[in-house]
Amino acid sequence: MSTHTIHHDHDHVHGDDCGHVAVAHGDHVDYLHDGHAHHLHEGHWDECDPSDLHVVAEDHAEHTHGPDCGHEAVPHGDHVDYLHDGHRHAEHGDHYDEH
Repeated sequence: MSTHTIHHDHDHVHGDDCGHVAVAHGDHVDYLHDGHAHHLHEGHWDECDPSDLHVVAEDHAEHTHGPDCGHEAVPHGDHVDYLHDGHRHAEHGDHYDEH
């Protein structure tokens, strides 16, 4: 019997038009939501480890996140994420990643 972490109390239904980033992850699709990556599994939502997902955020050619960019900064391990359009973005080389 395998064990997995269930994301309890999840009222939102994810799908093509739900507004959250969808990421292919092995044999399923994860949705990035409130700092979590989770997917539908047998009638409930399972948590996935988002640290093994590398998802490039939308193009930031017109905007650079930083201390005075106007977006809320959130410390996250060894870097800072910025809350932007309902997502957390972190600088990674020449692009931003979804977190």
